[in-house]
This record gives sequence, structure tokens and C-alpha cells, in this order.
Amino acid sequence: MPVPPSGGWDIHCHTAFSDGTESPATLAAECARLGLHGMAIADHDTTAGWDEAQDAARAHGLRLLRGTEVTAVDGRVSVHMLAYQYDPANRRISDLFADTRAARLARTKRMVELLAEDYPIDWDAVLAQVRQGERTTIGRPHIADALVAAGVYDNRSAAFDDAVSARSRYYIPTPSPTTHDVVAAVKAAGGVVLVAHAGDTSRNRHLLSDDQIRVLVDEGLDGLEVWHRGNPPEQRVRLLDLCRRYGLLATGGSDWHGTGKPNALGENLTDDATVEAIVARGVLPLFA
Repeated sequence: MPVPPSGGWDIHCHTAFSDGTESPATLAAECARLGLHGMAIADHDTTAGWDEAQDAARAHGLRLLRGTEVTAVDGRVSVHMLAYQYDPANRRISDLFADTRAARLARTKRMVELLAEDYPIDWDAVLAQVRQGERTTIGRPHIADALVAAGVYDNRSAAFDDAVSARSRYYIPTPSPTTHDVVAAVKAAGGVVLVAHAGDTSRNRHLLSDDQIRVLVDEGLDGLEVWHRGNPPEQRVRLLDLCRRYGLLATGGSDWHGTGKPNALGENLTDDATVEAIVARGVLPLFA
């Protein structure tokens, strides 16, 4: 079976600027403690944590990829996409993030209204879980944390298994751009775009097909996240084959959220050569 890199970078990490529980400073300190070659910040629909991540990386002598995770749709498939090293001032991509953040906020408020009919929760309780104020991308994890604070569940994972689940009657899908919109926006901003955890059957009943991925490759897709705990072995084989077939970058990341998920920082990595390829393709220089 395919073997992931034994050393390198963790390029899929979330902080308190979206649904992670820790600061960029804590992320950098932990990456340095683990002896990682570098890290990336990839909060949802925002670049708000980039400056703090740069300061933290500098303080710990780490190199940094600057990125963002974007929720998209492709037909009936929900797709998470990772964008790296793009120009954050580009109007097309900044407008896309503004739209997705606004839609996510409206959807989250409506879910809280529905949950409030049966649980001791309100919008103020959700806001109490937000650590970076208006700079935070607010979503379901903050609802889960509010339910934990109210004593309904023991932890975030338990909330996601029940009331906050995508299968619950309170769930409202995230209004999202298409994968084609995301690829076009990232490329217009001079960035590199990958499909995150593309073989994770626990997230999606339906995965992107080979044909759907081929279409995205034709539009400018740069790679696939192969090394991720959600991708079972047979999917890793499939994704690596697609990477070889289309000349795509094969990356890895932990999808670390601090205490918000069981994912361990550095549990899946991206090798140095692949990071160098990402930097070479992006418009931003590597932060070092």
C-alpha cells in the first residue's frame, strides 16, 4: 500500500480564526516541537489569521505556506478545496470569501434558531465560543461548542454525532460556490488549488468521480490531498493514480483543529519537494 511521507510539512491546519481551538502561535509552537519542516494555515474562507501566523512562524524559525480552505459543491458532492499562495488582495477571490462567509453566517444563525426550540442555546451562547470576534469564520463547530458549554454534550465530537450532524433535522447545508468557481477564483489570484480529503467516504456518500476530477484538472486544478486520515487505503491508491495520470501534486495534512478534532498535528505530511512545487506555482513567495 502507498506509504505517506515520514517527514515534511503539515499544510492543512486550522486555528481559532475559523473552527480550530488554538491560536496561530500555538500552532507554530507545536510544529516546532514536533520538528516539522514547515506549516500552513488554512482557515475556512478567510485570510484573517495570516499576519499572526507569520509572526508566530518567524518566532519559531518556521517556514509558512499561507492558505485557505473553501467549501464548494460539484453536482451532488460537497467538496472542500485548499487554496495556497494566492494574492489576498485579488478582488475576485476576496469577493468569493466575503460571499461565502456571509452565507455561512446566515445559515448558522438559522440553525441556532431551530436548535433553540429544543436545546438551551441562543445566538449569544454561540458568539461566546468565538475567539477572534468578527474576524472568525463562524460555523457548526461554534454551535457544537455552545451545546457543550450548556452541558448538553461532553465534547464537540459528541455534538457533531447528534444535533449538529449533517443528518439531524436541524441541519442546513452550507451555501457554497461550485468547484469550478473556486478553481477560477484561485487561479485568477495567482494561487494553487487542491481538493482536500478527496477520498473521505465518512464525509460524503458520494465522492468526486474520476471524470469530475478530470474536468477540474482541465480548468486548472493543481493537486489532491492524498495523505489524510479520512482517505481509506483504496482511495489513496486511486488518488495517487489520478495524480500520476494528470501530473497533479499529491499532498498530505492532518486537518488539525486543536482540541476541536481528534486529528493529531503532523499525523499526515507533505514532502519538501511538493511544497517547493506549490511555492513555485503560487504568486506569493514562501514566508521564511
